Amino acid sequence: MAAQALILDFGGVISRTLFETHHETEAALGLAPGTLTWRGPFDQASDPLWRAMQASEISERDYWRHRTAEVATLVGATWRDMAEFVRAARRGDPERVLRPEACHAIDAAVRAGKRIAILSNELDLFYGAEFRQQLPFLSAVDVIHDGTYTGVLKPEAQAYLSCLQSLGLEARQCVFVDDQQRNIDGARVVGLQAIRFDVRDPSGSFARALSQLGIGERNHG
Repeated sequence: MAAQALILDFGGVISRTLFETHHETEAALGLAPGTLTWRGPFDQASDPLWRAMQASEISERDYWRHRTAEVATLVGATWRDMAEFVRAARRGDPERVLRPEACHAIDAAVRAGKRIAILSNELDLFYGAEFRQQLPFLSAVDVIHDGTYTGVLKPEAQAYLSCLQSLGLEARQCVFVDDQQRNIDGARVVGLQAIRFDVRDPSGSFARALSQLGIGERNHG
């Protein structure tokens, strides 16, 4: 039986990563092209800090705390947190960094009568609370669980279970999509259908998720 809900991570899945928008960040902050060289999942060999995060030696929050401080030093800024960095880098226009593939997938799922949830560890922490108010597509989202406020982070089982409770569905009825393997592993432990999102292949990743919901190309093309 097809799943009844689509549960999405936010950063990397719904929004493009900061790795993908270095040129926009550099232009917004007045940095010379090519200044930002850390590439995370797009070039792990040249980003030892990302490799440390993938090995669970540091947290994702630690990674972005370091990058925020690094860029702040380059531009002489006094950002208090990553949200201020993101606002400066993305010029207060969050819609321009949304993945069109994500918006299409959410629309297809809604039209098919599926429920939508966002399960994020740092939605408001990384982007700022006002960020969400500028995203019209969120009106289609039934549930938002944000670790910024709950303090319960993926891959802890309770993060997924709380989201499922809000949806009123069992784990086997839901498809969860995240770009971090540790979060995929945690989702599978509680019984979720979990799909690792490949930031290098957004279309393919969303196609796999929609397939689990019983939605094929002809349904959402």
